[in-house]
Amino acid sequence: MFYREAGEYKTTYAADMAIFPIRQDRYGMAAVLIVAFLMAFGDQFFLNTMMIPFLILSLGAIGLNLLTGYTGLLSLGTGAFMGVGAYACYKLETIFPQVNILVWIVASGLVSALVGVVFGLPSLRIKGFYLAVATLAAQFFLEWCFARVPWLVNYNESGAIEVPTRTLFGLPVTGPTATPATRYLVSLTIVVAMAWIASNIVHGRIGRTWMAVRDMDIAAELIGIRLLRAKLLAFAVSSFYIGVAGAMTVFLWFGAAEPEAFNIDLSFQILFMIIIGGLGSILGAFLGAAVIHLMPIVLRALPATVGLSIDAAKIDQLTFMITGALIIAFLILEPHGLARLWQTVKQKLRVWPFPY
Repeated sequence: MFYREAGEYKTTYAADMAIFPIRQDRYGMAAVLIVAFLMAFGDQFFLNTMMIPFLILSLGAIGLNLLTGYTGLLSLGTGAFMGVGAYACYKLETIFPQVNILVWIVASGLVSALVGVVFGLPSLRIKGFYLAVATLAAQFFLEWCFARVPWLVNYNESGAIEVPTRTLFGLPVTGPTATPATRYLVSLTIVVAMAWIASNIVHGRIGRTWMAVRDMDIAAELIGIRLLRAKLLAFAVSSFYIGVAGAMTVFLWFGAAEPEAFNIDLSFQILFMIIIGGLGSILGAFLGAAVIHLMPIVLRALPATVGLSIDAAKIDQLTFMITGALIIAFLILEPHGLARLWQTVKQKLRVWPFPY
């Protein structure tokens, strides 16, 4: 009864094509954002271990979803492109320390976008399995660079990125003195802004171009879409988002990182997020990140609440088993993931009590 379009009239094309055309959706999103920002006053450990990584992984999943979910180009090099953003931000920050660190966190995505375009060039000639192998080769090559090129870490003997303390309006936002609340608010602001931009992109002309390429690239070319431009743009925008997520991983989450932090496991983790959350959905990136990141934490805490003691190794094995089962279940039963289930629930509410 409370979720209806009755009485909500659209008098402009902009209102009809709005991201949230129903008033209740706008109110719900505003409430979610208010609660999210108020959480900064909550438990600091909760913010540091759950919310900050959830936001960063969601941003990385959005980037991969733009490429795989909306354009249909499979990539297995997400972890490496996140590494490009992290190392680019570190180099830019050390070369120009007087510039605000948030500028370099966002600018590092441009470096990652450039690298993504270079490795996306084969996408005009190859696709499917062969494109996945090409991006996998990029993953291994970039991992080798992170570990074997000392210039990337300023010849640090430890071979790791060490984040210095940088401030914004007098408050430390990076480094050991930055509080989890400050880092959470910065992460939340960046993710909300970039998610809004991504949503506008996919609802506009560029998004329709990507979806045409995804559905049938030959037909898209016949109607005048330039495949090379569309695919390279998808690689660039996707790598930009992933690169920013990589920079945030080091500067707003870890505080320091070694090359192993951006290995192939991270690439598969983010791929699993968009499969479970939903391909071709911005909301699905958040839902998938919530499931993949929060599930191990819940599995570790749940046995203790009922008086059971399970060692960490078994929890890890159980996490792998549940993740695999979820992937198989969603691929068979609901290929569009949790986002599609949420859309189904909303549609049922819009027509209730009628079944159609």
